[in-house]
Amino acid sequence: MESRSRKGTCHDNACVESFFSHFKSEMFYLNYFQSEEEQIQVIEIYIFHYNYKRFLKRLNDRAPIEYRISMVKSF
Repeated sequence: MESRSRKGTCHDNACVESFFSHFKSEMFYLNYFQSEEEQIQVIEIYIFHYNYKRFLKRLNDRAPIEYRISMVKSF
């Protein structure tokens, strides 16, 4: 995968790298897919889970989407 960060600023891409690390270890490496359609479906389910159901201590025990919404409301 091609890097999207600016030259000399490796931290620009940290959130994407973090997501793909979790994605691979929590979903991709743990499954064997029978078809491309099955793989797409499982990826979509995982992304929904990651954004809406995966509560994180560092986000005040909220899912990422909940945390983002609360941040927008606070402005």
